[in-house]
Amino acid sequence: MSFMAGQILVLIMSSFEDADTEEMVTCLQMTLYHPGHERSGIFRSIKFFNREKLPTSEVVKFGRNSHTCNYIFQDKQVSRVQFSLQVFKKFNSSVVSFEIKNMSKKTSLLVDNKELGYLNKMDLPDKCMIRFGDYQFLVEKEDGESLEFFEIQFSLSKKPLLQENNWLSQEPIPECGSYSSCLTQNNSPMEVGENEW
Repeated sequence: MSFMAGQILVLIMSSFEDADTEEMVTCLQMTLYHPGHERSGIFRSIKFFNREKLPTSEVVKFGRNSHTCNYIFQDKQVSRVQFSLQVFKKFNSSVVSFEIKNMSKKTSLLVDNKELGYLNKMDLPDKCMIRFGDYQFLVEKEDGESLEFFEIQFSLSKKPLLQENNWLSQEPIPECGSYSSCLTQNNSPMEVGENEW
């Protein structure tokens, strides 16, 4: 091997070793539904099917105010800031998680079947349904390694997500009236007659 070829090989090897490896980025897949989206253009400012990369330090806001929200809904029924998502890392975890906060004074936010009032927040489950008014969002998190960035990708559903995904719109209420009182009752098996169903 000639001296020149040896130098080129060394340059190629060192640039390969110095190159940053591409980290996998956590992605929130958000499928949106609203019954009037086709005629009113509620989602016209949202870029569907594109992955948008955001820094993990950013609080992501959804609402109708184009000056403060990252994602705008063209609907006067929506609050200026309806809700926000913020990234955090749980103790002893190598991946990022999200918390959701209701920013609307006039509308409750349902995450699965947990109701969030104004300024209430909770950890966002890895797969969940977010609802307010006629809006339905199916959110699914794909984990990545990056602690610096995450991505959001939107898709649009023409059908209600509650029915399409067999999501229960209401949790069944136990016979005893509340979940906490059922937990304190005797849970041992009991015999039931034929006509007592």
